[in-house]
Amino acid sequence: MHKNKVYIKFRLGVAVLLCLCSASMAEAKVKLPALISDGMVLQREQTVKVWGTADAGETVTVRFLKGKSADNVKIALPSITKGGKLKDTFTATADNSGKWSITLPPMKAGGPYLMSVNDIEIKDILIGDVWLCSGQSNMELPVSRVTDMFAEEIASYNNDKIRHIIIPKVYNFHAPQEDTPQTSWKALNQQNVMQFSALAYFFAKASYEKNGIPVGLVNSSWGGTPVEAWISEEGLKEFPLYINDKRQYEDDAFCAHIKKVESENFSRWNRSLYLGDAGLHESTPWYAADYDDSHWKTIDMFSADWGNNGLNPIGGSHWLRKNVDIPQNYSGKEAILRLGCIVDADSVYVNGQFVGTTGYQYPPRIYKIPAGLLKAGKNNVTVRLISNGGQPSFVPEKPYKIIIPSEGQNEEISLEGTWKYRLGAPMPNAPSMMFFCYKPVCLYNAMIAPLKNYTFNGVIWYQGESNVSRRNEYASLLTAMIADWRRTFNRQDLPFYIVELADFLSKDDIDGRKAWAEMRQEQAKAAEQNTHATLIKNSDLGEWNDIHPLNKKTLGERVADAALKQTDDKK
Repeated sequence: MHKNKVYIKFRLGVAVLLCLCSASMAEAKVKLPALISDGMVLQREQTVKVWGTADAGETVTVRFLKGKSADNVKIALPSITKGGKLKDTFTATADNSGKWSITLPPMKAGGPYLMSVNDIEIKDILIGDVWLCSGQSNMELPVSRVTDMFAEEIASYNNDKIRHIIIPKVYNFHAPQEDTPQTSWKALNQQNVMQFSALAYFFAKASYEKNGIPVGLVNSSWGGTPVEAWISEEGLKEFPLYINDKRQYEDDAFCAHIKKVESENFSRWNRSLYLGDAGLHESTPWYAADYDDSHWKTIDMFSADWGNNGLNPIGGSHWLRKNVDIPQNYSGKEAILRLGCIVDADSVYVNGQFVGTTGYQYPPRIYKIPAGLLKAGKNNVTVRLISNGGQPSFVPEKPYKIIIPSEGQNEEISLEGTWKYRLGAPMPNAPSMMFFCYKPVCLYNAMIAPLKNYTFNGVIWYQGESNVSRRNEYASLLTAMIADWRRTFNRQDLPFYIVELADFLSKDDIDGRKAWAEMRQEQAKAAEQNTHATLIKNSDLGEWNDIHPLNKKTLGERVADAALKQTDDKK
């Protein structure tokens, strides 16, 4: 019995030891940043880094491998620019903090290649030109938003040699971060294309068609963000106002408190809006197909004589109804409802059935009307519009219609003109929101600093709308950012392609248009003051009624032309 107890203890001790060894081995596993992953594109003809973490003192081995791809295509080794093949093995030792990096020699464009880092295998690597695409919403704007203008071209184009990776939207007020949240590289195909930045998509397409070099797009952008959010604290040392602003948000508990109060404010505002809206609570709701709106006011949808008290706009809910006739031969068919753009939010009903909602003013309203909902004769469209406190409106010169697909030409039924109107629940202005991502330094720390070891061919920068009200300092701020990023990426000649703001605002808005023109002058000044910085003309591609103009194709081609010219000039 005694021997059995000793044996059992021995077996338990071995099991514990094995568990500890297994845990130690798991902890020793090499970890790679999000950028170093399947499908990545490495910059050609420049030294590039592979980096990550491991246990202190651990040896890390990087190899390019020969073999076969998933579709049985032979995989060779990359060629270095001076001729010959890459050497078989590169090694590094993790330092005391667990960091390691390996520098690979300049390589010629090509691929796909296969790389191993200890026991990790990275597949489908291309070597080509890698671009950092950054800025605010006009850089972020996805391909899905420009299909009105380029649907056929987008649907007919696939190119495995063009890849993109979207850097997740995160901010950090404390310090530059070492990595981003998990993300992945995606090839340009019909499964992924709608998420590509539209500008980056057309830029890459034009570049590849002209030189046949693979293209990698690193999309680190965030709508509405000002330039100072993308600059490090060191880069803003000549702008103490912004550093002091940033310091207010270094306390996580304080930020959480702000968000908690904001959430409570919005919850109360929305609850009051809901309880006070008769359109939702009468025995026959105002969106019902058979609701009698004959006593409602008749208004022109684009006029300014509704949604206000004659002097000031009215926040809250506004209801609009319109009846349209559907021909017998289109009864029951699936259709598309286009409602342009609406200020601010909306919920839309067709014949009493909810068909879609949008929470803010900029996206185009494109809602599917399911088969069987439309009927021959009179049909009703009802919009419950929510104004946050400004003048509620339908943006003019946008599509407002029902589109019924047909084998020949689509049938279109206009929704422009007069609607029935009634105020639902008048409300004070909606509570203000705190966008921490608009604050200085925080996006540099979380969305630029983690990219510092990656090698880029250049930067495409489309930003400035959020700095128009402070345009007098923009050239200085952008110059500071350019210097800051060149320090970060350790390349003083890193090219910057600065996209000029597109034309915007009504010709009647003289002061607004003057401000935007002055902002474009500041952008031009920044391009003139910095070497290897190029201004890309864009003012002629604007739309007066849309801060997000659709023609990203011509713009992308202009950036590609400028970038290729600069490359040719170096040869």
